[in-house]
Amino acid sequence: MFVCSCFGVTEEQVRNHAEAGACTPRQIASACKAGTDCGGCVRRIQALLGRGACPRRQLIDQGGQPLVAEVAAEVPEAA
Repeated sequence: MFVCSCFGVTEEQVRNHAEAGACTPRQIASACKAGTDCGGCVRRIQALLGRGACPRRQLIDQGGQPLVAEVAAEVPEAA
């Protein structure tokens, strides 16, 4: 199902970016542009991310943070 119709981003892509370490809507936007045009999908992205849904949250809480470029590189583009 599409989350962002402006850029054709799916729920699966958002989940994949989250698994790769994008823990906020802003990080998702940096990885795939979702939420950067009309903004209508930001609440849906927030819902998909949920609270504490980031697998790398512990790393971030300890002061480390994956680079957005690393996150984007880890998630393949949709076909």
